[in-house]
Formats: sequence, structure tokens, C-alpha cells
Amino acid sequence: MATTEGGEITGTKDKDYNIIWFTEQCLSNVLRLETYIQDAEREGDSELADFFRRAQGESRKGAEQGKSLLAQRLAG
Repeated sequence: MATTEGGEITGTKDKDYNIIWFTEQCLSNVLRLETYIQDAEREGDSELADFFRRAQGESRKGAEQGKSLLAQRLAG
């Protein structure tokens, strides 16, 4: 059975849903990485904490790009 949904059921086209999903995942990742940063800091591992901070920054960047793209597409 196919699980493809082209917007007929949800009212949201796949491509729009994909942007929404991507943005949500980026934001969720930012939150998850905050826990990882705190864990690394608690263990005194500044190298790992910095690694997770960089990853968190990239996730924030992805979320901002996703929000911007979604806003453009929904306005048009």
C-alpha cells in the first residue's frame, strides 16, 4: 500500500509538508543538542561541547532557512 499523500487528505502538498517537517526537525535538533552540550560540559569535555554548539548553530541556520522558504511559498 502506498503512503504517498499529495494534499488530498491533509490539505497540505507534499513539498510544503516537507519544508514544515524539515524546519521542525531542525528546531527539535537545536533543543536536543542543548542537552548534549550540558552533558559534555558537566563531564568537562569542552571539545565535545563546542562540537555540539557548532552542530546546534547549523541546525538553527537550517530552521531559519526553512522558515524563510516556507513564508515565501505560502505568501505566493
